[in-house]
Amino acid sequence: MKNTPIFGFSVIHVILLGLLLLGLSSCEDPIDIDLQTGPSQLAIDGWLTDQPGPQTIKLTKTTGYFDAAQPPAALGATVIVADEDSVIHEFIDVKGNGTYVWTPKPGEVFGKIGKRYLLGIRFEGQEYYAISQMNSVPTIDSLVFREEKPNPLEDRKGFAGEFYATDLPNQTDYYWIRAYRNGKRLDETSDIVVSYNGSFNGSADTDGLLFIQPIRTSINPDSLYNRNDSVKVEVLSITPDAFYFFQQLSTQINNGGLFASPPANVPTNVVNRNASGPKAVGFFGVSAVSSKTVKVEEVNIRPSED
Repeated sequence: MKNTPIFGFSVIHVILLGLLLLGLSSCEDPIDIDLQTGPSQLAIDGWLTDQPGPQTIKLTKTTGYFDAAQPPAALGATVIVADEDSVIHEFIDVKGNGTYVWTPKPGEVFGKIGKRYLLGIRFEGQEYYAISQMNSVPTIDSLVFREEKPNPLEDRKGFAGEFYATDLPNQTDYYWIRAYRNGKRLDETSDIVVSYNGSFNGSADTDGLLFIQPIRTSINPDSLYNRNDSVKVEVLSITPDAFYFFQQLSTQINNGGLFASPPANVPTNVVNRNASGPKAVGFFGVSAVSSKTVKVEEVNIRPSED
C-alpha cells in the first residue's frame, strides 16, 4: 500500500486509528429512520484548546428541519483524539448525555502549538475522522472601556469595551474572537466573530498590524456593559477551513428576510471512512487561546471620544 499522507497523517495512521476504534467498541445501536424527514446524521461539536482542565466533544443526532425538540444525544460512541506522535486521548461519555470528556492527569494539558490532531469516532457501525492543527495566537495587550449611549434617543448610558492585540507577522492567521459577560458567553447564537490577520477577509493588508477597530469593538453586547461587570475576551487561533465554516455558519444562522436563501448544511471537516456511508455534520477544531479578564471599573475606563 502506498503510504500517502493525509494532512500530515499517513494512510496507515488513519487505518490504525480505525482499528483502535474497532477494538475499543463493538456495540451497534439500531437506527430508526423517518423517511419523510430523511435519515438522521451524526453531529459533532468538538473544539479543543490548550487551556487547563477537561476537554469535551459533544455528539448529537440531527432531526427534521421543523422539529423543535432538542436534538437527541448520540450515545454509545467511541471517541479518541490522536496527535502526530501517536499519543491517544480517549473521550468518555461519563454522564450518558452525549458529552464525551477527556480528563487530564494532574499537571497535564491538552494540545501543543504546531501539532496536528486526528479525531476518530466509531458510531453505529460507522467510522468518522477529522483533522485540525493548533496554530499560534497573539497576546491580548489590554481591554478598556468608554462610557457611551446604547441608543442616542435614550438617556441611559453603558460602557463599550475594546481590546487591543497585534496580528502575528509574516504569516496568514485566522482568529475566532469570543467575549464573556459575568461568565456568560455573548456569541453563542448569532454573533460569531472571526478575523483574517486581525481584519476582514479581502480587506487591506494588515499582516503584523494592530487588529482593526471593528474587530476590537466586536466584543460588546447590544445593551453595552454595566459598571462592575466582569468582562473576558478570548482570541483563538483557527485553521482556514474553520474560518470558512464559521463564516458559512453565521450566514445560515442569520439567513432571514425577503431574500433569504434556502437553508443548507454547512460544510464539515468530518469524513466517513466509508465514502458511501452516512455523512456527518458539524466541525472538529483545536485552538491555542489568548485571554484577558477585567472589570468595568475606573482603572479600565478611558475618556469618551466624543
